Amino acid sequence: MTWRLGDLTVRRIGFGAMRLPQHGTAFDPSAQPRDRDQAIRVLRAAVDLGVNHVDTAAFYFSATRSANELINSALAPYPDDLVIVTKIGPGRTPQGEWLPLATPEQLRGQVEENLRQLGRDHLDVVNLRISGLDDVSAHFEALAAIQRAGLVRHLGLSNVKPHHLDQAQRIAEVVCVQNSFGLGHHPEQDDFLGVCGERGVAFVPFFALAGANQEAGTSAEDDEVTEIARARDVSPAQVRLAWTLARGPHVLVIPGTGDPDHLRQNVEAGDLLLSPEELTRLDFAHLSGG
Repeated sequence: MTWRLGDLTVRRIGFGAMRLPQHGTAFDPSAQPRDRDQAIRVLRAAVDLGVNHVDTAAFYFSATRSANELINSALAPYPDDLVIVTKIGPGRTPQGEWLPLATPEQLRGQVEENLRQLGRDHLDVVNLRISGLDDVSAHFEALAAIQRAGLVRHLGLSNVKPHHLDQAQRIAEVVCVQNSFGLGHHPEQDDFLGVCGERGVAFVPFFALAGANQEAGTSAEDDEVTEIARARDVSPAQVRLAWTLARGPHVLVIPGTGDPDHLRQNVEAGDLLLSPEELTRLDFAHLSGG
């Protein structure tokens, strides 16, 4: 199962690096740093399992670990088919405090920060992640200029609404949209997911393993997921990922983990084909749980 991000072919199950620097999310200041050697082993294992799409950001770091530095240490020199997708817009101080959304003029500095940390002379895909911005035109024009300068190959969007995609596509090609979505989590994204498919834009959910409460195992649809997982002798996470992939051939997933066993299960979810009856049950739970 593959999809093309511009001229780059990626497998539909990728790897999200947000959890690599720490146990928990990059947004939890109390999260404990992850063992460095284990994080590097997981990254290398992901590539060995066929993953060629790694999602990261310069603002994914803990007190002593940086996702980009771990990726560089584990995978450089990079395989020819490896696609590293990063995102810019937000920023953090060295102490981890969040900064306001970058201005258009600050975006090049953020691109260069990712280049330094990853040890690359260009970035494969850069997503503009926005927050509270109604019009992305000025930011996306600045990012398109950085692309023309050769520092970025392809452009995407993150945390956006349909009108943001309209604005950006008037300026440059958009290869992907990365939004929060999963089984029982933000079902209002269903229509936008369909719009992306119609336009040939990849839809890349983050929190694809989260339920309605952003915690797998606590959401209203969890009973259905658990029942199907037991019947299939697979994990609930695999059911959630298989359901997400079934939403369309343009849907990619980027589950993140620091556990080698969970990594293998996530990759194997690509081989799990849910029946029409199972999909119907999960679709109903998805809409009911949101």
